[in-house]
Amino acid sequence: MRQSLLFTKARKEAPAGEVAFNAQLLIRAGYIYKEMAGVYAYLPLGIRVLEKIKQIVREEMDAIGGQELIMTALQRKELWEQTDRWDDEKVDVWFKSSLKNGVELGFGWSHEEPITEMMKHYISSYKDLPIYVYQFQTKLRNELRAKSGIMRGREFVMKDMYSYATDEQQHEAFYNGVIEAYMRVFERVGLKDDTFVTFASGGAFTQFSHEFQTITDAGEDMIYINREKNIAINEEVLNEETLNDLGVTKEELTLVKTAEVGNIFNFGTLKTEQLGLNYVDNTGKNIPVHLGSYGIGITRLMGVIVERFADEKGIVWPESVAPFQVHLISLCREENDKKQAEEIYQKLKASGVEVLFDDREDVSAGQKFAESDLLGIPKRYIVSQKTLENETLEMKLRTKDEAEFVKIENIYV
Repeated sequence: MRQSLLFTKARKEAPAGEVAFNAQLLIRAGYIYKEMAGVYAYLPLGIRVLEKIKQIVREEMDAIGGQELIMTALQRKELWEQTDRWDDEKVDVWFKSSLKNGVELGFGWSHEEPITEMMKHYISSYKDLPIYVYQFQTKLRNELRAKSGIMRGREFVMKDMYSYATDEQQHEAFYNGVIEAYMRVFERVGLKDDTFVTFASGGAFTQFSHEFQTITDAGEDMIYINREKNIAINEEVLNEETLNDLGVTKEELTLVKTAEVGNIFNFGTLKTEQLGLNYVDNTGKNIPVHLGSYGIGITRLMGVIVERFADEKGIVWPESVAPFQVHLISLCREENDKKQAEEIYQKLKASGVEVLFDDREDVSAGQKFAESDLLGIPKRYIVSQKTLENETLEMKLRTKDEAEFVKIENIYV
């Protein structure tokens, strides 16, 4: 991509009224646009990051047997009434509306009910199980508070997976496999060392759940952790019974602030019984299916990564999710030098390197460097008349202050 053709422009100041650090940086750098509180549009640079995150998640979900689909955002009222989750007293984040014929409907905040209803058309025998399906979809939640930028939105992208199993044993095996897969996701995006599998309340889902909490001052949760024992407990469920079950005392735990980046729920057979999803076993007996639900907030994860790694200069993307691998900055003024910079850009692209080429001629070197820091691309190459004379480029990593000179012929790897 040529930066001269990028319609977004970097901003020196964050927009008035935006209090979240992640959103301030992402707006200034041109990754997102704020429509209203808790609602953001994702611009070309932002889409590239989201797609990187989604692909990492997709690969790990596929690796454990997941099959991707996409469900509708519009939800039938009667399905949720069957499970007692239509009532605003039970679930307080619904957005609801009516069709022109007066039929009430909701906008999807989760998808256990419609996917389970759909599965009644595909599950009838034990031979049809297990089934694991997932989707990436925009969820809509009528949050009371939306002050954490893209870390808590009223509209956001989520990966939600649903497992259908014959019994508790088959379900547990997959449930534990998801925990491992989620930790591989967080490792690949650079968050594993500070992300903990956390015992927590199930909220509107189940009585208890497991959350994946990442340590960050920008988070909205408080959890107790013990790194040596790899134990984490959400503050809201900390009690003597929980401590005894996990084999730890409160004195062994440290209280930290965190952001939830994922969660998993075991519904057992509650929902399938409510909705009538059964299978026939090998003896001819009719048995309710076991259901599990597994979420990762894709846009939230993007925000947590920004909060976790950003510095005083701007965003710092891990290589695995950066919009580009290389930011090539031209400081050339002479036509022959500009031609050589163009050739370097084309050869980098041809060698498979994802590169953003700052070919703008009306922007100072200082502004280019400041904007490059703000964008957070992992590696910067600077090409100028001086470097070309020596057949080199100035190379600087976003995570280091020092720069070094590298031979042009060695960058096409």
